[in-house]
Amino acid sequence: MDFQVFKSAAAEEAAKLNIEEYELYCQLEDSVSASAFKREINGFSDSGEGGACLRCLVEGRMGYASTQRFTEDSARALVRRARDNAAVLETAEPEFLVGAGGEYQTVRTENAPLPGAEALRRTALRGQEALYSQEGVVDGSETEVFGSHIAIAISNSKGLDLQYENSVSGAVLSAVVSDGSEEGEKASEYKITLGEPEGLDLLAAAEETAGRARETLGAGTAPTGVMPVVFSADAMSQLLATFSPVFSAENVQKGLSLLKDREGTEIAAPIVTLIDDPFYEKAPLPMPFDAEGSPTRRKSVIEKGVLRTLLYNLRTAAAAGKETTGNASKAGYDSKVGVRPFTMCLAPGEMSREELLEKAGSGVLITSLGGLHAGANPISGDFSLQSSGFLIEGGKKGAPVRSFTVAGNFFTLLKNITAVGSDVKTPTSPSFTTFISPSVLAQGLSVAGK
Repeated sequence: MDFQVFKSAAAEEAAKLNIEEYELYCQLEDSVSASAFKREINGFSDSGEGGACLRCLVEGRMGYASTQRFTEDSARALVRRARDNAAVLETAEPEFLVGAGGEYQTVRTENAPLPGAEALRRTALRGQEALYSQEGVVDGSETEVFGSHIAIAISNSKGLDLQYENSVSGAVLSAVVSDGSEEGEKASEYKITLGEPEGLDLLAAAEETAGRARETLGAGTAPTGVMPVVFSADAMSQLLATFSPVFSAENVQKGLSLLKDREGTEIAAPIVTLIDDPFYEKAPLPMPFDAEGSPTRRKSVIEKGVLRTLLYNLRTAAAAGKETTGNASKAGYDSKVGVRPFTMCLAPGEMSREELLEKAGSGVLITSLGGLHAGANPISGDFSLQSSGFLIEGGKKGAPVRSFTVAGNFFTLLKNITAVGSDVKTPTSPSFTTFISPSVLAQGLSVAGK
């Protein structure tokens, strides 16, 4: 059914019920994928999901209702259910709607059709051949090729009427390598590559992935002590993603972040600048508006060590007496409005990773972190994480090490960053929220190995 017809039916029912303030949010996603294992296709999927959510304000209470059926009858029923849900709420939390007339930046979109089954099959098998052509690659190496198309529409009683469509596709190559010994030590790495499937350079991706896996064979144990740590670009991006909720005004107002009353104060080293950019040039899904329909904008969350702003939606901004930063989010079409970043990026410095290692002199280079959910506490900032990487010996990358723990505090880490690299990678997460960072050198972290 045409969304305009669905929207009109909802508007007519809202007028009939004398509902003066409402919002209709629609999100649909179609996805396809194919996977290959041992040079054969072992999986294929073709799915569509999504729906519409209507929220309406009745006597100061915001009622929500959702549907996956796009008919005129379901649109009318949706309005009635949202009204009824508002009526049974015991408390009224302030909620706000965006008016029309905002200025929205034009963003790059890729409204390409989803890859066909044959293109997915050919690319998945090509990925397998690329992997098996690499030294040491053994069975267990997998390839997945995917494509998705997402459409979002927001309209409300204040005249807002926004639509957004975009597509993203790519491949995931997972390489398993063996050292060829009788014991058969193995190591694995993966890489996500975005782009039209049949145009992807899978050989280059396989070379990089298998090469990184081979580097970790024969890993030993890291020493124990307090020492300098270089976090690789990937590892620092993982850490940033884990602790990004501390910058949410919603979490601050709920007492779930230590950044209450810290805007305008120094919370990091002067060389640290953290940016949230919905228009990041290479972001897979740049967004001109947030989940409430507010225009998005690029902003410095931390600028030269100073916390310039938290991330706000309309409700949290009103509670703080501020303007929204355009960071309203919905986990799904039927979710309540929350807060999230778009492309959160630690601004690069001028040093290569090799120069960071030289500056560190000794310590460890961490390339991968594990146990991020269980071993990290975004409220306190404390973390104790399983890690793997390499020794730093004489200012150079040394022997591989694994199964050691790095422990510290995220807020302390931000203050103890003494150098920032220049090696920012292109974001490859096919989602609206992504985290990127260069390598960084930090002092005073506890490492527990042998």
